[in-house]
Amino acid sequence: MRIALGSDHGGFELKQNVMAHLEKKQIEFKDFGCYSSDSVDYPDLAVPVANAVLSGDYDLGILICGTGIGISISANKIRGIRCALCSDTFSAHATREHNDANILAMGGRVVGTGVALDIVDAFLGAAFEGGRHQRRIEKMMALENL
Repeated sequence: MRIALGSDHGGFELKQNVMAHLEKKQIEFKDFGCYSSDSVDYPDLAVPVANAVLSGDYDLGILICGTGIGISISANKIRGIRCALCSDTFSAHATREHNDANILAMGGRVVGTGVALDIVDAFLGAAFEGGRHQRRIEKMMALENL
């Protein structure tokens, strides 16, 4: 499994903890920025992570900003992305199983490190169930054409 990571300055510290967690679990990843706590614009980080996932070079993505809201909205503007903002493990697991989410978003100022790492594990550990959920995914993705 290969993970594409990105954050703005509000998510920088939590991203550092997520990267250490992935290293410990021997999960391959690439950090697409930002690389410090200096102020940056979250759409600028959402785009390269989303493109890396869409290209197939990375299986899934993780994006983090202060609340997770702006970066998730930005990612979801990109055709083919299903970015889910999660603050709990149930939602993280369910969004992979039911929505086939390909990017996880979190808020660095919203969830603590321990919970965030559990969310990451739940998201990465779940798989799309298909079946009845596939029809819903197809309808969801067709909305990009409206």
